[in-house]
Amino acid sequence: MLTILGFGMIATFLVLIMLKKMSPMAALVIVPALFCVLVGKGSHLGDYVLKGIGSLAPTAAMLMFAIVYFGVMIDVGLFDPIVRGILRFCKADPMRVVVGTAVLAAIVSLDGDGSTTFMITVSAMVPLYRRLKMSLVIMTGVAAMANGVMNTLPWGGPTARAATALKLDAGDIFVPMIPALAVGLLFVIGLAYVLGLRERKRLGVLTLEQALGRPDGEPEPEQALIGSAGAGSTASGAASEAVAGSASGAAADGHTVDAGDAQAGSREDDASSEILDPRRATLRPRLYWFNAALTVALLTLLICQTLPIPVLFLLGAAIALTVNFPHMPDQKARIAAHAENVLNVSGMVFAAAVFTGVLTGTGMVEEMARTVVDSVPDAMGPHMGLVTGVLSIPFTYFMSNDGFYFGIVPILAEAGAAHGVSPLEIARASLVGQALHMSSPLVPAVYVLVGMAKVEFGDHTRFTVKWAALTSLVVLGAGMLFGII
Repeated sequence: MLTILGFGMIATFLVLIMLKKMSPMAALVIVPALFCVLVGKGSHLGDYVLKGIGSLAPTAAMLMFAIVYFGVMIDVGLFDPIVRGILRFCKADPMRVVVGTAVLAAIVSLDGDGSTTFMITVSAMVPLYRRLKMSLVIMTGVAAMANGVMNTLPWGGPTARAATALKLDAGDIFVPMIPALAVGLLFVIGLAYVLGLRERKRLGVLTLEQALGRPDGEPEPEQALIGSAGAGSTASGAASEAVAGSASGAAADGHTVDAGDAQAGSREDDASSEILDPRRATLRPRLYWFNAALTVALLTLLICQTLPIPVLFLLGAAIALTVNFPHMPDQKARIAAHAENVLNVSGMVFAAAVFTGVLTGTGMVEEMARTVVDSVPDAMGPHMGLVTGVLSIPFTYFMSNDGFYFGIVPILAEAGAAHGVSPLEIARASLVGQALHMSSPLVPAVYVLVGMAKVEFGDHTRFTVKWAALTSLVVLGAGMLFGII
C-alpha cells in the first residue's frame, strides 16, 4: 500500500505542475500533506516536515549565500570576459546560441555547483534568446542536461555519495567513467546543435546589426548586445530598439511580430540583461583580479572541503560585499537586487523539505525501492550494473541524491554481490541518471534556472525530461560499450 501511495503522490505532483494546476511551491507542500493523511500518519506531519527542513536547511543556506556571492561577482563584471567570448562565437545565429549555451554550462559546471552554473549561464544567454525570439525552454533544458552530466565530478556530490555509501574511493569510481561521460556531454552538444538548427529554421539567421537595430559604425556587437538593456532611461531605449530591430529582422524573414509582444519583450530584456550592461555602475574593473583570486580561493576551499560549503559562501559573500561595496547603502542595494532570487530558491527548498520529509518519514520511499528491487528477475542478477543504470534514471528524478545513494544503491550493491557484480560497477552505473536528476523538482538549483529565465517549471519539465532521459541512456550505453559498466 505504501508503494502505491508513494508512486501516486509523485504522479499527482508531476501532473499538477505539468498541467499548471498548481505552482510547484504549493504542490510540494499540499500534495504530500494530503498523502500523509491518507497513509494514516497525519498526526506526525509536523515531525516529518521539521525533520525534512532540518536536513535541507544547510542546502538552503548555501544557496542563499551562493546566490548573493555570485550575484555580486556578476554585478562587478567578473564573468563579462566569458560572456563576451561566448557572444563572439554565437553572433546572431540560433544554432550557435544553443550550442554556446551547452558549452558555457559545461565549462561553468566545473565548480561543482548547479546553482552558480545556472546563474552565470542564464545571465549570459537570456539577452540573446530574448532578442532573437528564441525558446527559453531550450536554454533551460540544454543547460540542465550539460550540468547534469558534469554533476558527476567527484566534488559535485553524486560520486562522493556513492563512494561513501559503498565505502569506495571516489577516484576509482569516477576516472573510469570519464569516457562514457564524455560521450554523454558530446551527445548534449550534438542535441544542442540539432535544436539550434530547428530554431534557425523557425527564425532565420539575423546579423547582429539586424538583431540589435544598430546602424553600422556603432560599438562592437558583443558590447552592444551585453549593454543594450541597462539601468536608466538610455538603457531602456536601447533595449526597445534592440527588440524592435529583432522584430523587423524577423519580419524580413517572413515572421510577423506583434508590437505588444515586442514591448513586453523589451520590459523582460530590461530586467534580465541589466546586470550585463558594460556601463553599469556596479562594475569594479580595478578589483577584477582581487575578485578572480577570491573566487578561485573559494572554489579551492570548497573542493578541499576545508569548511562546510554554507560557511564558505557566507564568508565569501561577506568579503565580496565589503570589499566591492564598502558603503552601507550600496551593500543594501546589492542584497536587495538579489533578494527575489534568494527568496524564490530558499522558499522552494523548504517547500521541497515537506515532500521529502513525508516521503521518507512515512516509509514510502523505502517500500518503493524494495518493491522495485524485488521485482528484478533472478536472471538479471549477473547484469545488475545494467539494472542499476536503468533504475538510476527514474530514482534520481523522483528522490534526492541522499535518498538514492544512501538508501537504494546499497541494496542494489547487495543484490549485485550475490551474483558476482562488483560494488565499483554498481557505483559507476548509479551515476548514469544525473542528466535527468538536475531537472528533478527536488533539486533546488533547477528553481534558480527556471526562475531567472522566467520559464514555467511545467514547461521545462515537459521539454527536458525526454531529452535528459535519452542522454542518461547514451551514457549508460557508452559505459557498457567501453566495458565500464
